[in-house]
Amino acid sequence: MNGEHMQIGEVAARTELSLRTIRHYEETGLVIPSARSQGGFRLYTEADVARLMVIRRMKPLGFSLEEMRELLAATDRLDAGADLSDDERRELLARLRGFEEAAQRRVVDLRTQLARAEEFAATLRDRLTRGAAS
Repeated sequence: MNGEHMQIGEVAARTELSLRTIRHYEETGLVIPSARSQGGFRLYTEADVARLMVIRRMKPLGFSLEEMRELLAATDRLDAGADLSDDERRELLARLRGFEEAAQRRVVDLRTQLARAEEFAATLRDRLTRGAAS
């Protein structure tokens, strides 16, 4: 194996995704190994790792597999896009803008949830402290 390709175990370590999760994303068509070794092992490139990182970052924000697929299709098209018309480029960028706005809203929601969880943990900690002092 050359330095350009990685086996799934190295990709799992680099992305902090399980082998099972990577295989699931492969089965759903979100990522496809760039090559196979002579022995049939999946081989991935840096671009594949970057794609998995996009997926990994979308997951905790609650994006569905279909939304992930849509975003990746738009970025793939933009990345390949020497033959894009101006209208198509604008439409793809508008899609990306929509995902960015959705991500920002979801980050705000997560921060609110985290603040509430921290308040709850502090309430329990205070209760335990009062209970221990009694």
